[in-house]
Amino acid sequence: MKLAQLLFTQGFGTRRECAALLRSGLVVIAGEVRDDGDEELEPQGLRFVVRGESWVYAERALLVMNKPTGYECSQKPRHHPSVMSLLPAPLRVRGVQPVGRLDADTTGLLLFTDDGALIHRLSSAKKHVPKLYEIETVDPVTDAQIDGLRRGVVLHADPAPVRAAACDRTGERALRMTLLEGKYHQVKRMVTAAGNTVQHLHRSRYGALALPADLAPGQWRWLDGPVAVLGAG
Repeated sequence: MKLAQLLFTQGFGTRRECAALLRSGLVVIAGEVRDDGDEELEPQGLRFVVRGESWVYAERALLVMNKPTGYECSQKPRHHPSVMSLLPAPLRVRGVQPVGRLDADTTGLLLFTDDGALIHRLSSAKKHVPKLYEIETVDPVTDAQIDGLRRGVVLHADPAPVRAAACDRTGERALRMTLLEGKYHQVKRMVTAAGNTVQHLHRSRYGALALPADLAPGQWRWLDGPVAVLGAG
């Protein structure tokens, strides 16, 4: 792939802007400034530096973020900043977007990708990709509430019962719940239907991927393809 085209695919601007980066000596590969946009390179695994920041070529972007509170999972946020503002410009330019949504006050594991087919695969209710949530409640968690969440609760304006794939108490006012769907405000609505209220909600796992323990709120990192989330199967 020509170097100018490579920069373009990775989100470093229009073709004209990528050419300007090269002319300005802002692209470095293997310790050498590269200014020839027609230079042919093998893109897979290529490491390069643009404006002093290191990058690795990725045909499709797949990222994990530890979402902090106070950010909306929307391209056009209404009341809080967008999680997109936490990503560097090249990733936004190349079109990464969140896989599903977490509420502004919900924290934890959030995926981003520019692969539309993968977004559908991860988000589709038919795929039954499990999501694990750590929940703090306002009132003490009772056995009846746990049993109700396991058996299924009826949500407002949604007559079909919805149940947790797994649900366990982890403290007096805490529980851990696994869901296979992704309905609007589902965790909060289920806990309310069971007779309690969510005080804080944190997603700790999506499919086979656990939120990295060393990933601080607001930080993100690359993932090595869909297998990192979906597992070997």
